[in-house]
Amino acid sequence: MTTDATRADVTEQALASLRGTADPRLRELLTGLVRHLHDFARETRLTQEEWEHAIAFLTATGRTCTDTRQEFILLSDVLGLSMLVETLNGDRAVGATESTVLGPFHLTESPVRALGDDIDLVGGGERCVVSGRVRSADGTPLPGAAVDVWQADGKGYYDVQQPGVQPAGNGRGLFTTDAEGRFWFRTCVPAAYPIPTDGPVGGLLRATGRHPYRPAHIHFIAAAEGHRHLTTHIFVAGGDYLDSDAVFAVKQSLVEDFTETDDPALAREFGVDNPFRHARFDLVLERTA
Repeated sequence: MTTDATRADVTEQALASLRGTADPRLRELLTGLVRHLHDFARETRLTQEEWEHAIAFLTATGRTCTDTRQEFILLSDVLGLSMLVETLNGDRAVGATESTVLGPFHLTESPVRALGDDIDLVGGGERCVVSGRVRSADGTPLPGAAVDVWQADGKGYYDVQQPGVQPAGNGRGLFTTDAEGRFWFRTCVPAAYPIPTDGPVGGLLRATGRHPYRPAHIHFIAAAEGHRHLTTHIFVAGGDYLDSDAVFAVKQSLVEDFTETDDPALAREFGVDNPFRHARFDLVLERTA
């Protein structure tokens, strides 16, 4: 018998087509997606021209993606979806560091660096030392933990945004904590910066009257055996846009002072000249079992 694709029937037919999906979680996800998409189209009375514009927008988003730029993550970020997913999956043990979004500029292979190395290869920013400890939520230090770091420079650009200006790997480093779980590195104080606006996501921001800026921050991924991976930032206290982050990722517990110091002993310990700024930030991980 021929089916009649009416407004209601087409939704039921699409849902019925998914009932044979072997993976129950995939079936649940696709069923919810189809139902919400169809409800959205009915609620807004989506026109053919609007549908075509949406397809063109998503096509352009895909074409903008490269090995060093993820426009779909950027789209997810500015729509608040990235932070929502992070929040839904971010429940952690009491005392564990809060997580936040990955962002579009993470590279899968940061350059391996020794503790104390300078990840600012171009200079020009205010000198800074970042130090801390990776530990379990019960206070146990975690030696041999991996700490992946990446940040914008003192002018607000990532290395992948300026391939002819910044050397590859600038502002990035993969560190391993010492026997006491400690890490430290030299860098510059990062600047607030606009997310890329030369692609489809930038057009969306302009169309909605939104600014593209993120407050100054440094990204971290910390990993240790027997513990959940942590993806987080530290935000520079007192900076602009802390209350209007373009990707909604600021959490108060992640805002840290980058304190100016002229302590000679501390300068000698970290191998820097006075004065410099110092940010102290522990990465506290939750056990997996």
